[in-house]
Amino acid sequence: MIKTRTYNSFSDSLLQARDYLSKDLEEVNKLILSKLSDKVPLVNGMAGYLIQAGGKRLRPILLLLIARLFSYKGMRHIKLAAAIEFIHTATLLHDDVVDRSTQRRGRPSANAIWGDSSCILVGDFLLSRAFEFVTDDGSLEIMEVLSRMTTSVAEGEIMQLGAIGNLELEEKTLLSDC
Repeated sequence: MIKTRTYNSFSDSLLQARDYLSKDLEEVNKLILSKLSDKVPLVNGMAGYLIQAGGKRLRPILLLLIARLFSYKGMRHIKLAAAIEFIHTATLLHDDVVDRSTQRRGRPSANAIWGDSSCILVGDFLLSRAFEFVTDDGSLEIMEVLSRMTTSVAEGEIMQLGAIGNLELEEKTLLSDC
């Protein structure tokens, strides 16, 4: 008889995926920490703070799961997972500034600690580092997908900013380019 386990929630499934990918996720975290900045302590301090805050790491986990699904046997997936996490973290930094957030994941937000200008610049650094990873990978297709993705995220944030106070805005307008 095959023994099966029932997962009651998304959180349970995410924990199972993290366990399954623990070695790959450890490699992603090592790469992230190694590619911060030796020259700018602020980058290391802020990024270290954000990494310690945890988070689901859903985007890297999805990429790593897809690599496993297709029996990938290399190291590209580690760099690309780190790139995706850098892009996500950069968008969180920028979003907290735009939204004037003072909290993220139950802790003071980075902009509440280091200020808006620092967060914007560190977010820009993380985006640049992410595209270095992708450039090093050498796949124009991946570069195109991530470029379109980051453009779409920026467009969405700009649309959201322009829609503040517009109570007649329809959901279909916001989702028109998704």
